[in-house]
Amino acid sequence: MKFAFILDPLDALKAYKDSSIAMMRAAARRGHQVFAIQREALVWEGGEVSARALALTPTDDHHAWYSPGGEAVLPLTAFDAVLMRQDPPFDFEYVTATWLLERAAQAGARIFNHPRSIRDHSEKLAITEFPQFTPATRVARAATDINAFIDAHGDTILKPLDGMGGSQIFRVRADDPNRNVIIETLTHDGRRTIMAQAYLPAISGGDKRVLIIGGKVIPYALARIPMAGETRGNLAAGGRGVAMPLTDGERAIADHLAPILWARGLLIVGLDVIGDRLTEINVTSPTCMVEITAQMGFDVPGAVIDALEEACA
Repeated sequence: MKFAFILDPLDALKAYKDSSIAMMRAAARRGHQVFAIQREALVWEGGEVSARALALTPTDDHHAWYSPGGEAVLPLTAFDAVLMRQDPPFDFEYVTATWLLERAAQAGARIFNHPRSIRDHSEKLAITEFPQFTPATRVARAATDINAFIDAHGDTILKPLDGMGGSQIFRVRADDPNRNVIIETLTHDGRRTIMAQAYLPAISGGDKRVLIIGGKVIPYALARIPMAGETRGNLAAGGRGVAMPLTDGERAIADHLAPILWARGLLIVGLDVIGDRLTEINVTSPTCMVEITAQMGFDVPGAVIDALEEACA
């Protein structure tokens, strides 16, 4: 089969931990052809979406991680599947890419995750569909509304709706002298909507990444444990990743969401769970596959290729 991956610039990827590279390696080991596409190469004309695609052979070298082959402009329907694996920010260019990919899907291309579902599932706001699993949460932009939430819950996490990797996340207590300026900064003086969530002390045990692949729950999570004195567990913010079996609570959340999200064409989903509370649903380019595979011996990238082969059969 031919699998194309829409990626960030190839030479900027960290091959020793990148989930997309791990999937490409897994596909190549099974004899599939692998191609890389840059998002800016997507073109629509005459009812067809095409892109300049680079054929490549992944290697096990974490520095020179691929051997380039030929490059050609191909319609996306020429591939058995196209995986959208571009990292956020989810800006207008990203939205435009989902519109183009949706046209390709209508023409018969298999696109994962489905572009409309990527667009419809804000990684922060998607949890509002499942309030039974979330911590106390308020989405607002007026300072009075946010302050009322902090007064009610005391210890609170404030975060923008378009951040990633733990950027611009603040822990604010009711008596914090910087509380108002933090709210003003995050909301751009009331012009930007943010999310407030009750602080979960269980973060000390890790912000868990739970993966769902093709509607099947991976039985292990990666606990991203904050550094001493840090609130954020994100690996990009210095957190330490420790793989472990799912708890009953994590399994219950994932089992409930898995068939719903797979029915929407979301092949790869990363749930963020703290203390059995759902905090995010990641659908753009969920990670942590390499760490779970290395620590638990469970082949997560292989599970993705299993799901792709089944979906494309």
